[in-house]
Amino acid sequence: MIWKLFVLIVGFALLIKGADVLVDGSSSIALNLKVPKVLIGLTIVAFGTSAPELAVSISARLAGSDDMVLGNVIGSSIMNIMLILAVGSIIRPVIMKDNTIKKELPLHLILSLLLVVLIIDVTLDGNVINQITRSDALAILLYFSIFIYYLVSVAKTHSIFHEKAPYGVLKSIAFVIIGLGALIYGSNLVVDSASYIARQLHISDRVIALTIVAFGTSLPELVTTITSSLKGEQDLLLGNLIGSNIFNICIVLGLPVAIFGTIEATGFNLIDIIAFILSSVILMVVAKTKATVSRKEGIIMLLIFVIYYSLVIFL
Repeated sequence: MIWKLFVLIVGFALLIKGADVLVDGSSSIALNLKVPKVLIGLTIVAFGTSAPELAVSISARLAGSDDMVLGNVIGSSIMNIMLILAVGSIIRPVIMKDNTIKKELPLHLILSLLLVVLIIDVTLDGNVINQITRSDALAILLYFSIFIYYLVSVAKTHSIFHEKAPYGVLKSIAFVIIGLGALIYGSNLVVDSASYIARQLHISDRVIALTIVAFGTSLPELVTTITSSLKGEQDLLLGNLIGSNIFNICIVLGLPVAIFGTIEATGFNLIDIIAFILSSVILMVVAKTKATVSRKEGIIMLLIFVIYYSLVIFL
């Protein structure tokens, strides 16, 4: 147990330094290529920081732990908005661009609603079966292709930036690779050690997935968000979170199910689904009303997050 606690601390250290290097490298790539930083956030940073979730989901699916697969995705999505975005906005209010409000957030909300519809299957005799089938996964992957098409269209119509990049292209790419490597490895250390400690305390797969695993695999997003907010890289911050959620649903969930077949979501209840949808709706409402996530709104989101996870742990 003491060794696992030491590994946990090492994992956190790798996450913190990895996020710092990743943000610097990603921002420099955007300036070198003269593309919007939000696009880098939606792609390189988002997909890279979601790599731990993908690794965990594939391992869990192969081990037959279906609740771990779905709980990882749902828990990470809730945390990205209600915890990570909230923390980022408390550090510095997050201003949303018009393109994000009109295109990226609606794509995110529609995907969230689609996942809920696919999870809850009602049979002819009125029974509700919570599962994701291979055909559901293919539908999710098809939606992901729409998102990729959107990213390509953004890249084609990007604005030209005149700010000078702090590093050359090769050095910037090296920073991104090193940062991602530290994030992924550190995340694995955190998840493995935390999960071991939790199992020693006889905690269920659902609770482990929604809390320790979801939090552990979301640590790259959390640390990257804090670092981005402190450095004033708001476009990287928001793009990272939206892109991560979309990647989590489409690839982290969709890919293992498409490859290995149906998963049963028997361990989940209505409160998990409500919290998942509520997080997406809250983000959309905040964007439509003020186009800014203020410190006050961040605190409210954080309180909702605490209430939900209190119910998960103690009920």
